[in-house]
Amino acid sequence: MLKNATDSRKQAASLDHVPLFSHLGAFLLTVGMVMVFFISQLLGVYVAGKLVLPATQNATVGDIFLFGGNDGTVVSLSIIIGCVLITAITVSVIRLRGGSVRQYLAIKSFSSAAGLKMAGLLLIFMIASQALTYFLDETPLVFVDPLYQSVSSVWLLVFAMVIVAPLYEELVFRGILWTAIAEQFADSSYSTKYRGAIVASIVTSLIFAVIHVQYGIYEISTIVVLALVFCYARVKSGSLLLPILLHIANNGAAMWQYMAQGA
Repeated sequence: MLKNATDSRKQAASLDHVPLFSHLGAFLLTVGMVMVFFISQLLGVYVAGKLVLPATQNATVGDIFLFGGNDGTVVSLSIIIGCVLITAITVSVIRLRGGSVRQYLAIKSFSSAAGLKMAGLLLIFMIASQALTYFLDETPLVFVDPLYQSVSSVWLLVFAMVIVAPLYEELVFRGILWTAIAEQFADSSYSTKYRGAIVASIVTSLIFAVIHVQYGIYEISTIVVLALVFCYARVKSGSLLLPILLHIANNGAAMWQYMAQGA
């Protein structure tokens, strides 16, 4: 209990400074990072498609996106390329504003107690989500079928979707955007800082869910809840590393289940 109180005070203290971004700056950053998110994916597909797809010399850009978007090898490589681009842009933006990358993104250790509690909460979510999915007869990973069947190596797809994707998604949504929004409420009032965490969590979770255009309404709804779990982990631990690990665990469990069912 004392540890949780200490973590909460540290989380509050981390926002007790002059914000790195103004209100307008935080808004523009949010819009800009969402655009960067999509552009990096498109650029990744184009570059990977040019490298992997046969007979791309005479192919149009539309052809590369059409065929590359359904090719497991191209998509896997595009995720890796996108991760590199987004990481570089995120670090550059923070440094250009004069901020500390490690501090602003909360890249630091967290307590084992916080890790165990959040792992338990994630497990509860996964069990409830699986039960609801079964009850509603939903197939949330159907979009993986063409990727799984066309990838040159299954482990490349697993690496991209289970390890790489959570890294840059957390870097953006529970990292730079969460902090940029939360810090807009920074002052001497603890309740105001707490409100900042709530607003940041809701806004980033909704955006995070909406960008998953490959899913339907049911899946997007569950992603909102999952994103809120990641945000809660960010607040309780005061670290971005815990949401990253939870995200990897969630994606890993989903991929394992998909492969165990015979794809």
